Amino acid sequence: MSAWSFYIGTLLIYFAVDALSAISLNLQFGYAGVVNFGYIVFQAAGAYAAAVVVLGKSAGPGSFQQYVFGAHLPFPLDLVVATLAGALLSLAVGLFSLRRMRRDYQAAMLLIVSLIALQVVSADVPLFNGANGLTGVGWPLGQIFGLSAPASPWVYAAWAVGIAIVVYVGVVWLSRSPWGRSLRAMRDHEDAASAMGLNITALRLQVFVIGGAIAGLSGGLLVEYIGAWSPGAWGYAETFVVFTAIFVGGVGNYKGVLLGTLLVPIIFLELPRFLPSIGYPGLTDSLQWVAIGLAWMLCLLFRPRGIIPERRARAKRLAATMLEPSPIKEGA
Repeated sequence: MSAWSFYIGTLLIYFAVDALSAISLNLQFGYAGVVNFGYIVFQAAGAYAAAVVVLGKSAGPGSFQQYVFGAHLPFPLDLVVATLAGALLSLAVGLFSLRRMRRDYQAAMLLIVSLIALQVVSADVPLFNGANGLTGVGWPLGQIFGLSAPASPWVYAAWAVGIAIVVYVGVVWLSRSPWGRSLRAMRDHEDAASAMGLNITALRLQVFVIGGAIAGLSGGLLVEYIGAWSPGAWGYAETFVVFTAIFVGGVGNYKGVLLGTLLVPIIFLELPRFLPSIGYPGLTDSLQWVAIGLAWMLCLLFRPRGIIPERRARAKRLAATMLEPSPIKEGA
């Protein structure tokens, strides 16, 4: 396989993982108004969970890795564990941070949770091997089809894109359902939605858990492919990238979110890699974040609703027979 074929296949895998992240965060923020500044924590939870259930037991006291579990689950049960880990962590955090708290306070609380989680995982070596992280995660397609990692990025890309399509269809269906309309009502006018009898706390917790489950799934897919995960892979800047993608594409519009995912994490982050080395060492890499920051600024200035804005929800007209007055019976 040529280097370009491997590179494009890898980009397709990253696109599928980033699309899952953007779809999840758009459901939480774009439809429900939940500002999840700690989103990357739930993706990391899925990645760690998928890794520790396939790595097996530690090799002994002198091993460079220490694991919470000694399991070696077959593929794709590790993805199920990753999804459950994201959902359970979202449930625990949501019960603590989403009850009777203003949205700006919720955003600050979730950001603090992400910072605390990063420091805890980095400092506690027995948990997930500290700052060094976990390595040596088994290649899933090698277990089933006997394919090596360099020879099969396109096979795994088809698997990841297939999962992303299924999740996309499911989330779009949920968003167009009465439950999804309740989320939009809560987002647009929380007091009015509450006066109509909607349980705001329950709705927030539900969308938070569903989004966390998708985040955990995306983390499991990613760690299966790259074979490693460490605290350096889930700083707060990663959440910033996903937010930029949905703002550029169009908050509340899933087609726009996919376009934003293609533009921001894939194109804007990859273009500086092809620039010649200029200035001091590391300057070219820093241009990635400059490009992302400029993209968000230009979007807010010239296209605040995104490239593909959210469509207005319109209620269907009632049938003409329902609008006509009922006839008066004789003798009434």
